[in-house]
Amino acid sequence: MSRVRHERLCILSRQRSLYSTSRLVEAAEALGARPIVVDTLRCTMVMGPDGSKLLYRGVAVEGLSAVIPRIGTSITGYGMQVVNHLDAMGVPVVNRASAIARSRDKVRCLQLLAAANVSVPRTVMANDTSHIVRLVEAIGGLPCIIKLLRGTQGVGVMIATTLSEARSIVDTFTSLGQEICLQEFIAESSGRDVRALVVGGRVVGAMRRQARAGEFRSNIHRGGEGSPIALDEAFTKTALEAARLVGLEICGVDMLEGRDGPKVMELNSSPGFEGLERATKQDIASEMVRYALSKRSPEPPEGPARLSP
Repeated sequence: MSRVRHERLCILSRQRSLYSTSRLVEAAEALGARPIVVDTLRCTMVMGPDGSKLLYRGVAVEGLSAVIPRIGTSITGYGMQVVNHLDAMGVPVVNRASAIARSRDKVRCLQLLAAANVSVPRTVMANDTSHIVRLVEAIGGLPCIIKLLRGTQGVGVMIATTLSEARSIVDTFTSLGQEICLQEFIAESSGRDVRALVVGGRVVGAMRRQARAGEFRSNIHRGGEGSPIALDEAFTKTALEAARLVGLEICGVDMLEGRDGPKVMELNSSPGFEGLERATKQDIASEMVRYALSKRSPEPPEGPARLSP
């Protein structure tokens, strides 16, 4: 195993104890690098005539080789500013803030993919939801999926089997000030989907997720079960093209198995990989760390790091 010496890998994460964060730390240490976990919300960005710097708990952050952002949806706004700031300071960041923003906006993400002829489920978004019949017709009829634009891990995703259900769900979400979209229900997927994890232009692992009995959402966090699969050429090509179009270097690409091939549901810029590692027995964390450190500048930073892990 090739080892990297004296590299300082920053992992932006709210909690060191989270599975994905702890695994990245473990992988970095195994590769000979120094992992530093930084709570995104405790970062202070400083800009002025002397340039920019980042403070963490009042101490300047210097000498970083690369950054892996693990930005949760609840802190997307501030998290992207921190990522932008590090990027502007010349620190290699995986992923950049602009790409994270594209992936977090489900409709914008689907717009980019559809414009490039990547197959996606029929989807509609409308400010005027009074004509629910026409919205449902536009996606091929009932049943249909109704989801929050910024939901995650299956939260804010519901299925409507009648027009009255669709109207009730839409009215409830919009009355709470939530932006939503309606999406066709891919019946042949039968409560399952495919998660491919892309790192640096390669699919490093994939699994099929199957929803538990009585549930249509296959997310592992919703009780779904994952099993390893070898992606065929069509799914591999679709996953890599989706990541490229959105601009994500590390991401999870969720696809449905449609009759005519893969349909991309969404991309996750901070993919959890506990289920994938357990299903595939692959060292996904090391793949991420190696790729992040491959982006470092040719000459490693000099001097001691001014930040405690």
